[in-house]
Amino acid sequence: MSALALNPRLDAAKLRPFFEKFGRVHLPDILEPGAAERLARALARAPWSRTFLVDGKGYDVSLEDYARTPDEVRREVETAIARGGRTGFQFDFDTWRISDYLEAGKRQGGEVAELEAAYDLLNSEAFLAFVRQLTGDPRAVYCDAQASRYRAGQFLTAHDDNLVGKDRLYAYVLNLTPNWRVEWGGLLLFHDADGHVAEAYAPKFNAINIFRVPAWHSVSQVASYVEAARHSITGWIRASGPS
Repeated sequence: MSALALNPRLDAAKLRPFFEKFGRVHLPDILEPGAAERLARALARAPWSRTFLVDGKGYDVSLEDYARTPDEVRREVETAIARGGRTGFQFDFDTWRISDYLEAGKRQGGEVAELEAAYDLLNSEAFLAFVRQLTGDPRAVYCDAQASRYRAGQFLTAHDDNLVGKDRLYAYVLNLTPNWRVEWGGLLLFHDADGHVAEAYAPKFNAINIFRVPAWHSVSQVASYVEAARHSITGWIRASGPS
């Protein structure tokens, strides 16, 4: 495995006026193509758990454990997920919490080595300096990270990422899904004050979205007929280290 690296042709200084004006940016070709392809293959093998809320309480359940759950319990969970989506904040997608895993001293290489390397890149001086130059914000010192996967029917309702005590400055989404179609859903939607979609980003392969916190946004539900999965690495760029 070779180290991941940013595309050297990216110019944060030229992008900074755009970011200052809009508070968000979509950057294609963030990694060298071969690196993005390796990372996409690693995501397909990630040790996924399903994450969701039931009556406001969050759960991460390994896919193996969820498959062994009695049918009646799973029906109750699915009903609760749908109810939460109709009435308030809810999410339902697959995750592997990279930063939690690594910061607990569980680095192991092998099939997850590329995902570990992605965390290293996000916390490298090269990436953090890029963010500081892009945003003009000297406070960016740390990135947490999770692998995420949205399959048919999964979604994330509107929220603004602002959580007291977490020192979140910016959110990011590193998209790693080849050949995704807009009509399949899974779009990153930014909401305006009138309840309209101000802007939407499709999960374009090897592109990163960076946006200021707080910003009201959601991920639209992946259509029921979709067989592919929407893969990304997501997290927050923060003003303090792991907490």
